Amino acid sequence: MTRKLGWRRRGADHGRDASSEKSPQAPNWRSSNYLVIDLETTGLDTCNDHIVSYGAVPIREGRIMASEATYSLVRSERESTEAALRTHCLRKQDLAAAPSIDDCVDRLDELLRGHILVAHGAWIEHSFLRRAFKCSQRLFTSDVIDTAKLASLVLDVSVGPNQSIALEYATSRMGLPVHTPHHALGDAMTTANLFLALTSNLERRREDTLTGSRLITLST
Repeated sequence: MTRKLGWRRRGADHGRDASSEKSPQAPNWRSSNYLVIDLETTGLDTCNDHIVSYGAVPIREGRIMASEATYSLVRSERESTEAALRTHCLRKQDLAAAPSIDDCVDRLDELLRGHILVAHGAWIEHSFLRRAFKCSQRLFTSDVIDTAKLASLVLDVSVGPNQSIALEYATSRMGLPVHTPHHALGDAMTTANLFLALTSNLERRREDTLTGSRLITLST
């Protein structure tokens, strides 16, 4: 998702039309739009478990758009594992009247247009969303920024394969508040604040311009 001065395309950097800018400054990460997403699921089996709730928080021009934050339960016929239930406390009967996964995919697809996906331990969100979109006959094409990967760089913490820094740990290390742990919207808001703090820290360390495209690269 990349935007260069003078032209736009659907890609890594989504931002304002360069012709509307008053100055010819090169775009930085604030020129891109982001959508922070957190999912609660019936378990961590990305092939069989289901999404039971999501929280989404947009970031534009480097600011959290809290008034546009979105939360929804998701109806699921699959029972949560004991570990997942202890985490999010969402029982099958709590989801009986919730929107279907197809309805939720429609909404998330709309929200993600023109935005880069941001998540903590993003392989989980990416895997579940990609499968949900596929089951709803949609193509999931969003680029992804992983705040866990950015946190490991900023905090200089080494993690093993398939491991990531816990959201609450990274947030506390950065001196930030934790919003309603293990609630999808609370975790999305926590991740949004963490993303801004990490990105600002990385920006101060760099001599060149930090862009959305570079943040995507740092997340791989």
